[in-house]
Amino acid sequence: MSDDSKQNLTAPEANGRASTGDAVVKADSSVEVTPADWVNYKPEGPLDYLVDRAVTIPSATIHKHVNKVRARNPDASPAEIIKLLEKEYLRVIQTTGGAVGAAAAIPAVGTAVSVALSTSDVATFFASSAAFSLAVADVHGIDVQDIPRRRALLLATVLGDQGAQDVENAIGGSGVAWGKVLLTTMPRTTLHRVNKALTHRFIQKQIAKQGSLLLGRILPFGVGAVVGWIGARALGHTVIAQSRVAFGAPPERFPRVIEQK
Repeated sequence: MSDDSKQNLTAPEANGRASTGDAVVKADSSVEVTPADWVNYKPEGPLDYLVDRAVTIPSATIHKHVNKVRARNPDASPAEIIKLLEKEYLRVIQTTGGAVGAAAAIPAVGTAVSVALSTSDVATFFASSAAFSLAVADVHGIDVQDIPRRRALLLATVLGDQGAQDVENAIGGSGVAWGKVLLTTMPRTTLHRVNKALTHRFIQKQIAKQGSLLLGRILPFGVGAVVGWIGARALGHTVIAQSRVAFGAPPERFPRVIEQK
């Protein structure tokens, strides 16, 4: 191997942009993969996969849904539309959580099928949470199709205060609508670091939370239905609370779309 070739292989690490097993997001949004990353392949975790699927919902679908809610409530302010979206979101995840718990109480269904349904319930929770967060962003006039930004928003809102703290630390402090910064002006390199921090925290915290809820949902004698409903409601309120902090007070009127920089 020539000296030039060796230099090319070690350049990313020499510039401090990558370490073993890391990928680098370049200015054109493409990903530069280091030689170490190429050979140190790691399979994607199941919950990580569910998050990635949840954040790929088309923007057109989000816009269409928000427009339907506004059309049904033509005199509603942005704040009132957001409250309607919050109620709708809670209704969806509570219904799913309770249904899974109730299924475990049916003799013909049993525990094994209930566990499978709980896995589907987790997917529904992430998909619903992503759609809700993006709908709130739409009311605030923010349209974002960038998957890494969507992923960071979902993880931060699901993780609650700890997730929000990771984003606020990255943008230099609290007291700002961190969701707006995250979706519009956060630099790519910072976004990459935030997603890594959120993913690490997510794996540590959220698996334990979902695991405990799953055990609750498969309790016999119909008790699981109550635990499932309450657990889903608690998680949903965490997402709603963080979305309010992330975007700040609703605008007085529906604004134009904020172009992503």
